Order: sequence, then C-alpha cells, then structure tokens
Amino acid sequence: MKSDRLLSLLLLLQTRGLVPASELAERLEVSVRTIYRDVEALSASGVPVYAERGRHGGIALLPGFRTDVTGLTADESRALFVLAAQGAHAALGLDRALGSALRKVMAALPEPHRPAAELTSRRILVDPDRWMRTPLPAVDLDVLNRAVFADRRLRLRYRSSGAPASKTYTVDPYGLVVKAGVWYLVADHGGEPRLFRADRVRRAELLDESVRRREGAELAEVWGRLRRRVENRPAGVLVRARIRHDRLDRFLRLHGDRLTSPPGEAEGEWTEVELAFAEPGDARPLLALGGSIEVLTPPEVRTLLAKAAAEILALHGDAG
Repeated sequence: MKSDRLLSLLLLLQTRGLVPASELAERLEVSVRTIYRDVEALSASGVPVYAERGRHGGIALLPGFRTDVTGLTADESRALFVLAAQGAHAALGLDRALGSALRKVMAALPEPHRPAAELTSRRILVDPDRWMRTPLPAVDLDVLNRAVFADRRLRLRYRSSGAPASKTYTVDPYGLVVKAGVWYLVADHGGEPRLFRADRVRRAELLDESVRRREGAELAEVWGRLRRRVENRPAGVLVRARIRHDRLDRFLRLHGDRLTSPPGEAEGEWTEVELAFAEPGDARPLLALGGSIEVLTPPEVRTLLAKAAAEILALHGDAG
C-alpha cells in the first residue's frame, strides 16, 4: 500500500506542481504527518521533492523533473480497458485518439499484465443504451465542445420539450454530460444552473465573450444538483396497476424507471405496482402489454386507455 501511495503522490506532484500538504492528505486519505513522511521517503530514494513552508506553501518537485511512471497494478491495467460509453468518444470525435491511446498504454504496461488487459478488452463490453429505446437523433457537439474547452459563452437556439417554438438563450457552459446515451450541456442561464439536451439545440454560436461561471462552482457539483432536481421532481400522476407475474420482467425492462417503489408481493398470477407519469397521456405506452396489465387507479387513466383500446379495436376488429 505504501508503494502505491508513493507512486500516487509522485504523479500528483508531477501533474499539479506545488500542492498543499493538507490537499495531498485528503486526496490520498492519510494524515498530513504521513504525507511529510512519504516526502522524506521519496527524497531518500533520489526524487528531488521539497516542502515550502508558510501560508502559500506546499509540496513540489524541482522544476524540470519528470519521470515516466508505468508501475500499474494488474487490476489498474484491466480497469483502463473497461471503457464505458464508447459512443461518447465517437460523438466527441475521439474514437481514433482512443484507439491510439490504448495501444500506447498497452505498450507501456508491465509485460505480465498485458495478456489480462488485452483479454479484458475482448471479454467486457459496456453498452450504455437502454433496450428498445427510440433511436436518438444525431447530435453535433462540435460548437458545444469548443465552448466548453475555450471557456467561452454560447448563444443557443433551443426548443424545450413540449414547447411550440425555439427560443434564444445566452449561456455560460460548465461542461458536457452523457447520461444513458443522451448528451446534455450543463450551463448557467441568468446565473442559474440549467440542463440543455444537445439534440434539442437548433443552432449554437460561439461568442467572443469569456464564460461567466459562478465562483467555486464545478461541473460535477452543478450536474449533481440538476440531477437531484429532476429525480426529486413531484410526479403529476400516480398510476396503480397490476401486472401478470409472467410478464413482470418485460414490464420492468420497459417501464422500470417509472416505478415509485419496488413491485409488491405476488397475489396469485398478479403483482401490483405504482408508476409516476408527468400527465395521464404519458401512460399510453402501457397498452403495449395488452391484457397483461390492468390499471386500477386513477379513473382518468383507465378511461384514456380504454378509449385508446377501443380505437385500436375499431381499426382491427374486422380483421379475418
């Protein structure tokens, strides 16, 4: 463990420059006293590391010192080749760069770890998309990506869900997030955090103005706040239904993200569930389960599904 920690300390100093001992201790989950002992150990092994005292002090390497560190463990080597959301690299134009980077990492790995890393890349595949989802429209992330990395403001022509027309927004980007195959721009609009689905951006213009982010705010923190806001949004309609037990697995694949709680105990051939929808019309996809689902409440959803089923029957009832 100490050797791994010393390697991590060396890499942090090599990439960050002067770092306060307290920050190093927090990052490596040890005490400040342990950090200073590790600094002494690195120095004794010939690494030109030193400590600066005072309010703005910290730990640093002598200017110009670099080391080619490839001391990866077997598990670390395998982890590098389990790459989630491969489509994300394509959307950012980084597919070829990813392949090149992995070939370089493979060449730098310790010889005993190469077979396991190569096997992992052939035996583990991460597909971030859900089953039977409507194909997503193509997304052009070029301007959004340039704004994020150039720290520039953006002018967006954007159509919100359900809105009759697009509107223009001037935003201050924090970064891009891909969730379940959907790309989002996380940005401030009027000083407030907002989510913009990339596939609803009709036009994006990079402005000459520098980005105006809130002081101390970072992408991960802003995304977490927005995600909780979406997840904790009160449901407009709660639907109580029962599912035939032999179709429960298919129901969960299609509508599991709508559940407000785990399915209840099976009663005979039926299992009761509760789902949340923004409005009654959003429950129409339940018709895909045919006679394997019965909506119990509310009455307006029962009426809506019954009317839709009657329309289907009127169209197909005379089929021979």
